Amino acid sequence: GGAMAAPRQLSRFWEWGKNIVCVGRNYADHAKEMQSALPSEPLLFLKPSTAYVPDGSAILMPPYSSNLHHELELGVVMGRRSRAVPEAAAMDYVAGYALCLDMTARDVQDECKKKGLPWTLAKSFTASCPVSAFVPKERIPDPHNLKLWLRVNGELRQEGETASMIFSIPYIISYVSKIMTLEEGDIILTGTPKGVGPVKENDEIQAGIHGVVSMRFKVEKPEY
Repeated sequence: GGAMAAPRQLSRFWEWGKNIVCVGRNYADHAKEMQSALPSEPLLFLKPSTAYVPDGSAILMPPYSSNLHHELELGVVMGRRSRAVPEAAAMDYVAGYALCLDMTARDVQDECKKKGLPWTLAKSFTASCPVSAFVPKERIPDPHNLKLWLRVNGELRQEGETASMIFSIPYIISYVSKIMTLEEGDIILTGTPKGVGPVKENDEIQAGIHGVVSMRFKVEKPEY
């Protein structure tokens, strides 16, 4: 027999959390820059748990894309099993937060959109979900009052306020939990503000929630 599995700690949710649920087009200014209509309900897609990249590790470029973009997002980490949760109770199911990047193969996504195909190839590749350290819920009394920022090689690229979200976090949790059961350690990415753009090999991405947490990643080509 091997060693017993280490106890699951929410502070390392990316090592054992199963589901990564992403909300597209949740900031009007980003929908506009993508020339997309404003959604009447949340647009959802999934990433596999192997998409996680912890702070300080390398973001790997998908070899089939030549236009990899950063999308800066607030992630909501679930603290317990959530199924058909009413909006009024939704925040009771939250354990904390993490800053996330929804790395996107934009050229591939454009092709998918043209053909009416799912976005899996554009959004769900290995290393497509870089995450910050876990931030316990107590440290963020109001998740709709945060400033997010992202720099590439020191240059400010994205800056946004979670107050600008189209769908609120309790609404999103309730909506998602009526479609799929969420479990402890699962995360919901709540959409990106404007300013998404390309990164290339050897770029350094730094991002943060102002006054709360920051993170840093190097962009690398995989060895295959």
